[in-house]
Amino acid sequence: MYLSKSGYVGVWSCPKGAWIGRYHPEVLPQDSNRQARFRVGSEVGDLARGLFGPYVIVTASRDGDKPDLGQMVENTRTEMEKGTGVICEASFSWEGLFCAVDLLRKEGDGWAIYEVKSASDGYQDKYIADVSYQKYVLEKCGVRVTGVYLVCIDTSYILGPEGLDIHALFRINDLWEQACWEQENVPAVLRMAERILECADEPEMELSEICRDCELFSFCTRDLPRPNVFDLYRLQRKKMMDYYHQGLISFAELDRAGVIKNATQKRQMDHFLKDLGTYTEPEKIRDFLSTLSYPLYFLDFETMQPAIPFCVGTHPYAQIPFQYSLHYIEREGGELKHAEFLAESGTDPRREIAEALCRDIPRDACVTAFNKAFECTRLKELAGTFPEMAGHLLAIEGNVVDLLTPFQKGWYYKKEMGGSFSIKSVLPAICPSDPDLNYHSLEGVHNGNEAMNLFPEIQYMEAADRERARENLLAYCRLDTLAMVKVWEELRRAAKADHSTGK
Repeated sequence: MYLSKSGYVGVWSCPKGAWIGRYHPEVLPQDSNRQARFRVGSEVGDLARGLFGPYVIVTASRDGDKPDLGQMVENTRTEMEKGTGVICEASFSWEGLFCAVDLLRKEGDGWAIYEVKSASDGYQDKYIADVSYQKYVLEKCGVRVTGVYLVCIDTSYILGPEGLDIHALFRINDLWEQACWEQENVPAVLRMAERILECADEPEMELSEICRDCELFSFCTRDLPRPNVFDLYRLQRKKMMDYYHQGLISFAELDRAGVIKNATQKRQMDHFLKDLGTYTEPEKIRDFLSTLSYPLYFLDFETMQPAIPFCVGTHPYAQIPFQYSLHYIEREGGELKHAEFLAESGTDPRREIAEALCRDIPRDACVTAFNKAFECTRLKELAGTFPEMAGHLLAIEGNVVDLLTPFQKGWYYKKEMGGSFSIKSVLPAICPSDPDLNYHSLEGVHNGNEAMNLFPEIQYMEAADRERARENLLAYCRLDTLAMVKVWEELRRAAKADHSTGK
């Protein structure tokens, strides 16, 4: 049986997931998030290679870009015999077990393992499993391992005007003790890997709380009724699993058991089970709408989160706004107008976006956002970065009203919204038949994650692709604020209703 370190960690984390990855890789999500994680991991790994001075990379390929593992093992042996101080992708193979060490550093009469992660948390259990497997394989190959370390991003690091300091950017965690303890479990995990991965039948495994975050959750719950207990709005995970193990899975089963007491969750179940119409509380919606005034603006930001900061004064994974869309109506019955901003990829966009906001939004305008905490935080961050514009930016921030409120409070509900009150759930529920208001009809960018992942890559594109990508970003962000306009219009219509049980 061949097993890489990623394969080992996969089995250690979830044997069923590892089996699916081997026998049905087509069900693994191939979205921009996964691609972005790989890209960021490569960028961070490449940067970390310079932590200890000169180094040698032992990677090799054949038949195009296919890794030549045998040659990598041979290259590693050669560099170790030469006493090379730092070997990158140092490769080892023992009885079908293979691992490539991110950084193998000469340490006295032995060698230290340095595993590089783009994450900021240096103590995740799966990381300890990862390095313990590497230690196990190296020692089986006769290597004297004298240290085990995890290199992670230190999110407290702030990029200064002097440029990037990789020694301050990275935090090195000594995991020797944890790796020694975990290494005792390696043989048992290997036996499980052989049993699971050599079997043609999908393994049976019970769901647990951590499954909810897994990218395979939809696949592993494909046979459950839809919707089910996992779709209930903000139900605690422990309760989800308790009900699941009690056999209370479908909405009908939960309803018969009478275990759901939360009003929002009960409304969600009732509207599905009884096929109720639109639920509204007109008086409360009217009170909410009375807090809005003209000129009325609808604002949405798009941001990126670079792991390696390039904007002075920012930390790793800081939210950097690079785009906004703005629909606005200047007076009652006035024309719907639009303004927008999109920075140049590869530049620090903050000053330009701050100046554009001050130009496009009056100090005293009423501004709406959907889940306003995000927009308000970005405005306050820009104000802190540019004191000369702080007065105007903070005035905008102080006038932001959250369009999410009527939905989150339960004053408006349709069963099509399911267990979510995001704009992506509300818009199709209130405007199901308009193709111009369908995020799935957009090209290239359909959600915020795709926008976040696309923008930094535009700088490397050819001119035609760059222009197309910018158009796609503008169209996506424009739909976000147009969606908010449609939500506002629907709330105005709902406010005219005379009762709270339907249209």
